[in-house]
Order: sequence, then structure tokens, then C-alpha cells
Amino acid sequence: MTIHNYDFDLTMLHLNAKWAFTTRRVNHDDVAGLDPAVALGVAGDLVLCEITEINQHQKIQLSSGRAATSYLGDRVVLCIGDRYAPDQFEGAARITARGADLLAGGGVVGTMENAHARMEEPTKLRPVGLLTDRSGEVINIARYGLPTKEIPDDVTVIGVFGASMNAGKTTAAVSLAHGLSQAGFSVAGVKATGTGAFSDFNAFEDAGVSAMDFTDAGMPTTYRMPMDRIEQGFETLVGTAAANGAEVVVVEIADGVFQQETQEILAGSVICDRLDAILFATPDALGAVGGARVLADHGLRPFAMSGKLTQSPLAMMEARIATGIPQLSREDLCTPSAVMAVARGILRTAKLLQTEDTAKVEEMTAA
Repeated sequence: MTIHNYDFDLTMLHLNAKWAFTTRRVNHDDVAGLDPAVALGVAGDLVLCEITEINQHQKIQLSSGRAATSYLGDRVVLCIGDRYAPDQFEGAARITARGADLLAGGGVVGTMENAHARMEEPTKLRPVGLLTDRSGEVINIARYGLPTKEIPDDVTVIGVFGASMNAGKTTAAVSLAHGLSQAGFSVAGVKATGTGAFSDFNAFEDAGVSAMDFTDAGMPTTYRMPMDRIEQGFETLVGTAAANGAEVVVVEIADGVFQQETQEILAGSVICDRLDAILFATPDALGAVGGARVLADHGLRPFAMSGKLTQSPLAMMEARIATGIPQLSREDLCTPSAVMAVARGILRTAKLLQTEDTAKVEEMTAA
């Protein structure tokens, strides 16, 4: 059942509602109605909600790239989705007309299942209706995903994994991307898994490299998504970056090595098969040892370690003795000569490293 005048004139939706980051690829002109059967919504469906109680998330990350302070009664357009965040909420892509929880400020709504002890109650929402098009079909962000692309053989793909959430993965990833860019390579950043939010996306762009994430592949989050869909998203994002001129693509994988999708990626996937190298982020020396062992169980070894570990010289010393793996701080990763000292052997940039233009190669790697 589609309704064209539910609580207010839909023509005002574009002016008065706050559209979250997860909806940023949506063509607003496609919206023609609302379906009140919100309980039938699935992951990726767009839903109009009213904020009824402000708790943990007090702002909405807008599709325009800024955070908007929330007020009671605000109308927000969000995506139904699951969330996995050990330091925040775990939630399911499930809502009812009686209410729902704001699982992530980037625009994911569902039902909270578990929360970290330091979290407040989630911000509460009243789902008003699922957004529909002119044919009455519920609008899902999957329809706005980038067209499928294959990854060419000559692009270098570097994966950034971490021991846990908040281990310093994003800082490591964007610093690596910046350092390689400063070394003269055309670099792009990709967030392949996680929960839709603009912070990581913006961090890559702040580092001077173009960025895309799984929302560009039509997914509000990747938690509980089928692995083949995540793999297809990875290929499309990296392939698109390469088609846009990237020689190196730095791909961040969310959360830690024990998160279920990350485990599947490491255990054997298109994603892991296509990575040329891995940078590992960890908060401490024990995480470095444990992470190295988990990766080794899958036949993998990072070319370097980074993350919060590198804020402590003593922790770095412990990790270096225990693992024998080089460690690069944020400053090292941002410095072309330092990053190229350990990354030179993993780059497969065809037009530079597989040609006779040795002078150009030496110039870039010594920069």
C-alpha cells in the first residue's frame, strides 16, 4: 500500500527531512510515496523516521558531508541495516511501527541487540514509512550502486586489517595512501566493509586521495551481507578506482580479525586472493603477536604493522622482537622515503615498475 500524503505533503520531504550519509547516492526525485508497512522493510530500504528520544547519537551525518544536530521531532531519511561495533552497538535490520533504534549516526536504523557498557541507550525513532517510487516499489539503495567493474591486473591493491575496532586502521590506511601519493603514485582509498559513515570516507579525502566505500556499491552496512555481495562490491570499488586512474588502491577492512565477515575474507575469498600486501594495525604488542599468528594461520604475513602500537616506543620494541615485522608510525607512512623502503617490493604498477623507465622508478622510490 503506497500513500502519497502521509502526515505531511511528500513534496516537503526534500526540504524538511535530513537525509543521512547512507542515502547520499539516492536520486530524491525518484521518491513518490510512503508505505506504512515498515515491518516488511529489509536491509538497504529507505525509511522516513521521526526522532522521538535523543540519547547516544545526538547528530545525524548528512549526505552533504556534515553532521547535523538532532532535535525532537526531526524527520530523517535513513537506511534499514545491521550493525556490528564491539565498542558501540550490535543491531539487526529490523524495525516496527512501534519504534526503532538509531544504530549509527551515518544513517543506519534497526533494533539494538547488544551494547558496550559505556553506551547510552540508542536514540529512538518512530518509523513513518518506507520510501517508494512511482510504481509503488520500496526504494533500496542497492539500485544506486556503481555498475560492476573488474579489477585490472596492473593495479596494486593493499589491504589494511586490524586487531580490533579502534586499533588505528583508518589512520594507518589514510596515512599509507597519503605517503604513496606523495611518492608520485595515483592512489585511491576504499572502505570495503563496515557501517556507513562519513568519517573514514572524509579521512581519505583529507589525505589527498579520492575515496569510495561500500555505500557506493549499494550497501548501507556489510554486516550479515552475503560474502559474494561483499566480494562483488570490493571488485566494483577497486575496479572503478582503477578505471578512474588509480595505480594503487588502499582498501580498509572494518573491525578486527575475529569479526565474522573479516574472518570469511581471510579464510579464503576473492578479496584476499587479490590483495598484493597487507598492512596490519594493532593497539599494542600483544595484538601484534596475536594478529601475526591469525594471519599466519591463513598463510599471510603483513609487510608492516602500524596503528596505536606505534605511539609507544616500548610497545614497538616488544612487537618487533616478538614478530620480526617492520613497524611504521603515522609519520613514517606519510613520508615517501620511509614507506617506499618497505613497500617498494609489493607495487605492481605496470607502467612504472614493469617498464624500462628505471630512472622514473628510482626517482619515485627515493622521493
